Amino acid sequence: MKASQFFVSTLKEAPADAEVVSHKLMTRAGLIKKLGAGIYNYMPMGLRVIRKVEAIVREEMNRAGAVEVAMPVVQPAEFWQETGRFDKMGPELLRIQDRHGRDFVIQPTSEEVVTDIARQELRSYKQLPKNLYQIQTKFRDERRPRFGLMRGREFIMKDAYSFDRDQEAAKASYQVMAQAYRRIFDRFGLTYRAVAADSGAIGGDLSEEFQVIAATGEDAIVYCPQSDYAANMEKAEALAPAGPRPAAAHALARTPTPGKSTCADVAQLLGVALQTTVKSLVLATDETNEAGEIVKTQVWLLLLRGDHDMNEIKVSKVPGLAGFRFATVGEIEDHFGCKPGYLGPLQLQKPVKLVVDREVAVMADWICGANAIDFHMTGVNWGRDLPEPEVVADLRNVVAGDRSPDGQGELAIERGIEVGHVFYLGTKYSKAMNATFLGEDGKPAFFEMGCYGIGITRLPAAAIEQNHDDRGIIWPDAIAPFTVVVCPIGMDRSAEVKAAAEQLYRDLLAAGVDVLLDDRGERPGAMFADWELIGVPHRVVISDRGLKEGQLEYQHRRDTTATKVATADILAHIKGRLTP
Repeated sequence: MKASQFFVSTLKEAPADAEVVSHKLMTRAGLIKKLGAGIYNYMPMGLRVIRKVEAIVREEMNRAGAVEVAMPVVQPAEFWQETGRFDKMGPELLRIQDRHGRDFVIQPTSEEVVTDIARQELRSYKQLPKNLYQIQTKFRDERRPRFGLMRGREFIMKDAYSFDRDQEAAKASYQVMAQAYRRIFDRFGLTYRAVAADSGAIGGDLSEEFQVIAATGEDAIVYCPQSDYAANMEKAEALAPAGPRPAAAHALARTPTPGKSTCADVAQLLGVALQTTVKSLVLATDETNEAGEIVKTQVWLLLLRGDHDMNEIKVSKVPGLAGFRFATVGEIEDHFGCKPGYLGPLQLQKPVKLVVDREVAVMADWICGANAIDFHMTGVNWGRDLPEPEVVADLRNVVAGDRSPDGQGELAIERGIEVGHVFYLGTKYSKAMNATFLGEDGKPAFFEMGCYGIGITRLPAAAIEQNHDDRGIIWPDAIAPFTVVVCPIGMDRSAEVKAAAEQLYRDLLAAGVDVLLDDRGERPGAMFADWELIGVPHRVVISDRGLKEGQLEYQHRRDTTATKVATADILAHIKGRLTP
């Protein structure tokens, strides 16, 4: 490709609404152009990146035995009504009607449609396993689209769905996909982690997220540098605290803490470590009748160490707490006789269900609210001042320095951007849609399913968040819009420069290198600035002076200075610097 024939459109300034680096640089480099809130044109330079991402994904999915299909972007609502998702998904699901008043959705994912394909086409266990995938446009009506392609409303995703005869076979299909994903992300040339993720209501451990490591990432990734343990914050656990609990050393006392309603303020006032305090979180669960009316409410008190934060996913898995909400001020005052800020488990007005984090269960002489404004209880001990806790659970987010659950070292935390997810679905959709096949025993059985997604358009944005500097993008070779750019200086004025540039261009094309020749006649500074902003990883500069010396200048995008290479050796030098 020659630049004069291509579409190169760079900007000196990012748009005012661009908040993160990837959004700023993708817009400035002319990769995307905003059309509406969360909706972008993929410009020629950006589309080349997307197509390279798709090609790698497609090759590895095919290699893993998956079969490509294409399911409609616009889908009849009846399939979504079968599973209940038409109503459950809320406003993120874009619903439309055709001219006849029939309901449709703009797909954010395709579990229903692919399950319908399976129930019609896969009739026998002899046809299993099957894995169907697509690379298709999706739409999710985000309330607040932001960060460019990181959280847009329209996006391209690779979604795959496996169908198996039983759990054992489904787990085998899951592992095939998990390994395929590792090959895919290895080929992208990005630093990533595969981390254990929460499986939601389905349960089990077969769920992994693939996170591109970036300081600007929205997700916290927990890992142990001394072992293979890695999980997202929702799933991560620390090693259970070791006993026994220390013996009580202080008497129970009602201590004035005027105006100090947080654990941190109380610890500072009393001159004690924050770890000696306990925070009280009040939740509620509601029982409803068939009409959806609340007929009974249960109030819960959770106790966590003052320096820890509640993990909502873990809390929701405590028996009885699924679907919990935070209690209202009225419910709190009714049960504790006090406003929030000074709450604790002693001297309640009405009984509550108590759940204690396992760290709190081994504490002695701790501090909590006294259920009276401006007072806290100090020297609180289990067994003496309170009955031993009946329900003890892991309720908290881990923190850096916690012991890894495998006992191999301390946990560390870094930021990541989720770009892929592999997930075991079980029979959730096959049962909802009565999707069965005839088993070996001649009886109908529900498909065991898995789903596997990769954010095709999110991935380039994540790659930029990980790979950039103050001059622009730094693409890995595998997904760069062009791998090499040839920059002739004064090509329009020098026949020798023009001839050398076009010869190198032809040689690189013949060698199978994705090369662009910048024949626009731009000044050197402007030309170099464009390609540094766009992020082409390899650059060759050809000049009259260099040709007279028998040399060209090569520079990788990460190099601080150019390297002079003999004209006769330049092709071999470039090929030697390309990532295999």
